[in-house]
Amino acid sequence: MNQLNKYLDVAPEVQQALAEGKPVVALESTIISHGMPYPQNVETALAVEKIIRDNGAIPATTAIIKGRLKVGISKEEIDYLGKKGLGVTKTSRRDIPILVAKGEDGASTVATTMILASLAGVKIFATGGIGGVHRGAETTMDISADLEELGMTDVMVVCAGAKSILDLGLTLEYLETKGVPVLGYQTEELPAFYTRKSGFKVDYRMDTPKELADAFSAKLDLGLRGGMLVTNPIPEEYAMDYDTINNAINDAIAKMNELGIKGKETTPFLLNEIQLITGGNSLQSNIQLVYNNAKLAAQVACEMCK
Repeated sequence: MNQLNKYLDVAPEVQQALAEGKPVVALESTIISHGMPYPQNVETALAVEKIIRDNGAIPATTAIIKGRLKVGISKEEIDYLGKKGLGVTKTSRRDIPILVAKGEDGASTVATTMILASLAGVKIFATGGIGGVHRGAETTMDISADLEELGMTDVMVVCAGAKSILDLGLTLEYLETKGVPVLGYQTEELPAFYTRKSGFKVDYRMDTPKELADAFSAKLDLGLRGGMLVTNPIPEEYAMDYDTINNAINDAIAKMNELGIKGKETTPFLLNEIQLITGGNSLQSNIQLVYNNAKLAAQVACEMCK
């Protein structure tokens, strides 16, 4: 543990909550640096933290700042990441040791947030949508590290499904191979980020935060390694029309292929392009689904602490 202390800073409030067995919810920081423009990114991040507090839990936004692994960052640090924006490295597992060694900044993706949360002992994490198997992955092998992390790190991830820019069928197959349970909160259909439907089924439907907490507690008690994916549909009033969003995604993917954009640049490019095509509607949907996930994650964290 001493080796870990060389690199890891857990905010005092988070540390105290964990020591006292109180609920804590981890949050990512890529949404701050790469998700939306300043100052909307900072306002959204602070609003998400407030929602978690309002629902009885302590928020722990994760990031790498000047080489330090942070679990729980201050308002000033959130503002710093928000202003620096795309100048912050979008950080997955492979990037962590390099940024730490070089004393640089990193915004945590789903994979990195799971790692940092796990190092600190935080078991629940709320995000927008996870990465997955990209369309055309049978030739490009473009598969998000988020899926690998879900297969081996013991953290529950509450999201609005996988981003519909992905190949959802292959993403579900990959999660099944990795032994990751995919649960639908009050739904039997996998939500697809901006929309409540995808045409794919989840493994199990769960209707209350307590059911979710019981399932994850059982997984941890049994020593079954890996995460659990809770998919929480975007609220009806903020959901986008299925065909509208799919057409926007297809147009954005065509443009991306034309420009030859690959790797970790693909998701930020596509989300921005979709926002432009939909006249900003997709950004509003994105913000609302994150709020919705934060609320559910806090409720599950509270149930787990009982």
